[in-house]
Amino acid sequence: MSKRDYYEILGVPKSASVEDVKKAYRKLAMQYHPDRNPGNKDAEEKFKEAAEAYEVLSDQDKRSRYDRFGHEGVRQGADFHDWSNTNPNDIFSVFNDIFGGGFGGSIFDDFFGGGARARSRSGAPAGERGSDLKISVKLTIEEIGAGVEKKIKIKRQEKCQTCGGSGAKAGSGASTCATCGGSGEIRRATRTMFGQFINIVQCSTCGGTGRVIKDPCPACGGGGRINGESTIKVKIPAGVAEGNYLTLRGEGNAGRRGGPSGDLIVVIEEARHEHFKRNGDDIIYELELSFPEAALGTEVEVPTLTGRAKLKIEAGIQSGKILRMRDKGLPHLNGYGRGDQLVSITIFTPTKLSGKDKELLKELGRSANLKPPSRAGGSSN
Repeated sequence: MSKRDYYEILGVPKSASVEDVKKAYRKLAMQYHPDRNPGNKDAEEKFKEAAEAYEVLSDQDKRSRYDRFGHEGVRQGADFHDWSNTNPNDIFSVFNDIFGGGFGGSIFDDFFGGGARARSRSGAPAGERGSDLKISVKLTIEEIGAGVEKKIKIKRQEKCQTCGGSGAKAGSGASTCATCGGSGEIRRATRTMFGQFINIVQCSTCGGTGRVIKDPCPACGGGGRINGESTIKVKIPAGVAEGNYLTLRGEGNAGRRGGPSGDLIVVIEEARHEHFKRNGDDIIYELELSFPEAALGTEVEVPTLTGRAKLKIEAGIQSGKILRMRDKGLPHLNGYGRGDQLVSITIFTPTKLSGKDKELLKELGRSANLKPPSRAGGSSN
């Protein structure tokens, strides 16, 4: 499959400035970020595609090679990064100017928590970030209508209490990694036909932490985390819908050797209801009426989200008629007001009749008033 043009991916012209490229990339990153699209592989691929385009077009040297030689000109450089197998969370540490400090960091922190940064505030390498967890919660329409607090039991990797998450045996500590000098990174210079390029990779000796444990913790084997089980409370607001999700920051798997914890993504599912169907924030209830009730009118009780309510049926109501009960539906998510309850009328046709029932119906059937208008002028038997 051929690669798309990087300018086309970001939606910018070839004359775009670096700031224009940054602005376009930030917009796409927010749109396709996995936190906003859990389980959506297409969105994840577009997120990575945008990252690759930004990597090239924001770098003067790479952009020049791309403009002259296309994708192959960039791919031949030692500094080319293949994004197809990259964990989306790692993009935060690679593009720190977008997600961290110099360009809209606070906005991205609000949306994505900033939890995937590879370094602590002091500048020292942090441990590996823990992975995210995803769990589905099934709600009834009544729970969606009122909002609910749920207790969720999850199995996850938790910080080792024996070593406090450091991975080192008590009293032993850790020393600076001799391979990377404590930076957690290895820089390799490579000369190619396009010039010299610096390739930065994670140090394999210390796993990017910059520290080497001489005497691992016996409880966690040096990883700083153990398998555990926790019960978490999550408040779900009223008005959510199937596919909506909540991100609980830091409630995922614990990070390796003191690294930040991942997130817990709670995906909403709707349970099938005995009476109601959902249409946006409206709920639909099907009401069956007998022929006499429909013809003469009546008053009936119908279920609602908050109990039973009386509903007046006008004489002569037709099958398929929709009656609206104002503000009896679901609340608008993050807004004011509610939807309605829609009552769909169906005229019940009996299938079991006694002899007397049949005689009465035959007699009624002779009346022109009981015939459909299109057949009222026809002969009766």
